[in-house]
Amino acid sequence: MRVATIGNFDGVHRGHQGLVGRAVRRAGDDGSAVVVTFDPHPVSVLRPDRAPARLTTLDRRIALLERAGADEVIVLPFTPQLAAQTPAEFARLLRDPEGINADVVIVGRNFRFGKRAAGDVETLTELGRDLVFAVDVVDLVAEEIPGRGSVILSSTYVRDRIAEGDMRGAKAVLGRPHRLEGPVIEGDRRGRELGYPTANVEVEPGLAVPPEGVYAGYLAAGDDTRLPAAISVGTNPQFGGHEMRVEAYVIGRDDLDLYDTHVGLEFVERLRGQQVFPRVDALVEQMSRDVAAASALLDG
Repeated sequence: MRVATIGNFDGVHRGHQGLVGRAVRRAGDDGSAVVVTFDPHPVSVLRPDRAPARLTTLDRRIALLERAGADEVIVLPFTPQLAAQTPAEFARLLRDPEGINADVVIVGRNFRFGKRAAGDVETLTELGRDLVFAVDVVDLVAEEIPGRGSVILSSTYVRDRIAEGDMRGAKAVLGRPHRLEGPVIEGDRRGRELGYPTANVEVEPGLAVPPEGVYAGYLAAGDDTRLPAAISVGTNPQFGGHEMRVEAYVIGRDDLDLYDTHVGLEFVERLRGQQVFPRVDALVEQMSRDVAAASALLDG
């Protein structure tokens, strides 16, 4: 039996993980749990001016879905042609023996599909009867978050928390720290001159970057070794910079050669906003305090 769950799954937060887990349980030992996701994000095609910042790269999303238990991840290119399909046409795609070929389809209560989002879970259930697949509808998950009250686990909520620099709030829904990824590129080497050599990470455009400031977190190297780090997000106004940069100092390490390697940066907590200091030595003193604060927080 093939059990498919469908959605954007941006961020693969704990609500998404619950859908995948349900598919795994329905499939059992002899079946297959299939996750169907879209790329690019539908809103970026339908309303480019309202495209949300993405929580993960596509490769990372696939890896997280597999980690959650998916036996297979099918990425549907979201094109104007796909967006123009009627609900009935999209439902036939779910049952196509050469493609998804689902016996059971699991969706969240708010699932919409077809041209102008005309189809809902009731529509899908009716179409499933004709096409011989069952539909399992899962209610949205809400939890009590300290200081926030009852919160529905959603990608939108995670984006809002990241936009405010609330990395603990983002982690509460994601189930892990928010992570940015990219290759380490050549910088101006100013951090090394100041005693704190940093890895300058070229983040893929369109990802959800936290507000400017300094963060405690981790640098995940190619073998996924997580090294404690102080992470800076900003334009480096101290030295007249204008280009947004994301760079990390691996605490206590000046021997790392990370150029041209792909790394991940995991954001645990925001320590402070971006500042401009009257003297460079005052900046260096603050960097020392930042590293100490990050180290203490991560050790704790």
